[in-house]
Amino acid sequence: MNNNLIPAATVLVLRDSDDGMEVLMVKRSKRPPFENLYVFPGGKIDKEDHFDDYQKYCNVLNNKIASEKLGLDSGGLSYWIACIRECFEEIGILLAKKQSGEFLDLDGADKERFDSYRDKLIKNEINLLDICSKEDLMLSTNNIAPLSHWITPNIEAKRFDTRFFIAYLPKNQTVQHDGQELTQSLWINPAAAIEKAFSGELQMIMPTIKNLQTCLDFSSAKDMLNHQKKLNNDDIPPILPKFFKENGNWVGLLPGDEGYEDH
Repeated sequence: MNNNLIPAATVLVLRDSDDGMEVLMVKRSKRPPFENLYVFPGGKIDKEDHFDDYQKYCNVLNNKIASEKLGLDSGGLSYWIACIRECFEEIGILLAKKQSGEFLDLDGADKERFDSYRDKLIKNEINLLDICSKEDLMLSTNNIAPLSHWITPNIEAKRFDTRFFIAYLPKNQTVQHDGQELTQSLWINPAAAIEKAFSGELQMIMPTIKNLQTCLDFSSAKDMLNHQKKLNNDDIPPILPKFFKENGNWVGLLPGDEGYEDH
């Protein structure tokens, strides 16, 4: 693996509604590299996402199993932790329960307290581990499953090794985008999102569209989560798009496309 690649995690938060499956999309602010694009919450893996103590707050997933699922020698759990942290920071959704198994009520009784935690987390005044410890939480790693693995093309100066995940929206929680990195959020049926991307109404990059297209294979978010949880690393090969100039125009190819291996 290229050492210049920055490990990152991105999450498609899903829910089931009367209109079928819906995915949460967020609009990035005008700051590069993803200015004004509709994307999913996520970001790079922080060193604090690697803390060993997270193991205490994950009842079904450990570092060994997580690493095997992602085809890594170690550090796999940090991707699940980053998913949970980024979701809480960026959209106010905390993929966790109380140790008793009871759901958090971020729309009611627990709202003020957790709003304060989120604010401190964004300002780097506390970390997710502190919140787990103070509130005796159990992180909902069983509610999160790998979806795809994208590597930024060689032509880009800043390159990411990004794992995409899906997560099911917990009860009693409502999205509140942060208003800084994200300027808008919407729940949308994946087919409608793809349509709006192709019409130009919502600006998206190829990996976003491709991950939305994967959602079309499932009738509900619960079905999709159960399916993805059964997959292993061999079922999710890395995707490295290749771009090259042909007759003055940029051409993009994905693995499996004709001519991909020639470039």
